[in-house]
Amino acid sequence: MQFHLNRLFNTAFLLIFGLAVVSCSEKKAETTQTETVTEKTTESKSDQKIILFFGNSLTAAYGIDQEDGFAGLTQKRIDSLGMDYKVINGGLSGETTAGGLSRLDWFLEDKPDVFVLELGGNDGLRGINLTETKSNLLKIIDKVRSKFPDTKIILAGMQIPPNMGQEYASEFTAMYPAVAEEKNVTLIPFLLENVGGIPELNLPDGIHPTEAGHKIVFETIWPYVENSIN
Repeated sequence: MQFHLNRLFNTAFLLIFGLAVVSCSEKKAETTQTETVTEKTTESKSDQKIILFFGNSLTAAYGIDQEDGFAGLTQKRIDSLGMDYKVINGGLSGETTAGGLSRLDWFLEDKPDVFVLELGGNDGLRGINLTETKSNLLKIIDKVRSKFPDTKIILAGMQIPPNMGQEYASEFTAMYPAVAEEKNVTLIPFLLENVGGIPELNLPDGIHPTEAGHKIVFETIWPYVENSIN
């Protein structure tokens, strides 16, 4: 299903969207970071292989229980299949690509066998220069590969509303396949496929998926994760 921009970008939604960005930024220091620290500490005591989801509030399952987000659902699927992998949720609300780059080293103390990169959405909402955003994504990928050449990297593509202009929004969307091609990493074309812009699948802020929305996002990403661990 194509992402319906006319449905997503009515005036009321854009106002709510702006408020959501502010709210996201204010939550950078909230419990998500504590939860990820706990999960990573637990993992360091295990010999399980690691799948690291590294992103912002979408990865962090903002507004719902983390286990019901797409990263948590990935762990449940893996457990049901009896596979020896541990999912680490490296999501942080309000995170930008620059912030992600600055905190990446801590998450690379242990080797991730699969690294799912979900960043850039907050850059786009704030109108950050796309040259800078792209550079940060490239640097994140380079840093992972430099330390762990065998890690399989998956890049989650994103789209934004045209509140910064249609040209900016189009260039933002095109940035992800360009990064994936340049670095030869696996691309999920659009993380929120069949979820973005559908009110009943998102929280009242209109940007973060509900539990039902996360189930659809999980089904979108699972084939890429599954292919990386088989």
